[in-house]
Amino acid sequence: QVQLVESGGGLVQAGGSVRLSCAASGRTFSSYVMGWFRQVPGKEREFVATINRGGSSTYYADSVKGRFTISRDNAKNTVYLQMNSLKPEDTAVYYCAAAPRLSASSRYFSEYDYWGQGTQVTVSS
Repeated sequence: QVQLVESGGGLVQAGGSVRLSCAASGRTFSSYVMGWFRQVPGKEREFVATINRGGSSTYYADSVKGRFTISRDNAKNTVYLQMNSLKPEDTAVYYCAAAPRLSASSRYFSEYDYWGQGTQVTVSS
């Protein structure tokens, strides 16, 4: 069982920055592909970014490419999402997810087995 706890959300003005963190329990964090997703009420959960086990490969949704950066620190069992140049349309609940079964990063939420509780990010115009 893996427990994920997100932090770092809040209210930010358009053009600002926020860094989300996701702390994972367990001793095998370095063997998990990790991802960030987001969701707004009434819409499906949307892929944001993913990172492979060692942190050498990342992949982003087109809507955040060039503005968001996913990274991980396996020594701290933590994955991060640095969000810059935020836009009102980035407003959502952000979830981190772990995929122990995968050997490569994935954008498909069905391939992730464990999810955090989510953290709200609100971008005001």
